[in-house]
Amino acid sequence: MENKIKSIIASSIKTKQDILDNEDMIKLINECSDVITQAFKNGQKVLFCGNGGSAADAQHLAAEFSGRFYTDREALPAEALHCNTSYITAVANDYSYDVIYSRMIQGIGKPGDVLIGLSTSGNSKNIVEAFKTAKIKNMITIGFTGESGGMMKNISDYLLNVPSNDTPRIQESHIMVGHIICQLVEEKYFV
Repeated sequence: MENKIKSIIASSIKTKQDILDNEDMIKLINECSDVITQAFKNGQKVLFCGNGGSAADAQHLAAEFSGRFYTDREALPAEALHCNTSYITAVANDYSYDVIYSRMIQGIGKPGDVLIGLSTSGNSKNIVEAFKTAKIKNMITIGFTGESGGMMKNISDYLLNVPSNDTPRIQESHIMVGHIICQLVEEKYFV
């Protein structure tokens, strides 16, 4: 069993090492932090969406902006779209689970806002629909996916596709990349 544990840890390290060795990914992470910082400076908000573990990560990252990361500072306008369970269950029941996020984007999305969607496959229908609606609203879209990027590859303004096809390794890397972005945004915004 100890070898299995070491193998899982090694796999997580390898995925992160692959990100570390990818200069294009490093530049893209920095570019995303610039885009988010500028959106906040322009009075815009950052919205997050995901399903399951990715929803938990979306909520976690939204809280890092609206709460605090390293510094005691003012709240930044960020929200995970799945936190209103009455809304989610009503729309899923009355329309379809596929439109739970796109319908919310129709209501609160503004040009220049940022939508960050987390989907390990890149094929989550409700995230894809949200990105399509965000495009119509002239929002900026940032996709956090796995290696292929899935359907989100062609509809994301910025695609942070973790070089793995293993869901837990992808999610571990999503939270790492998200934390890096939170730190950089906090440092750039509150200078």
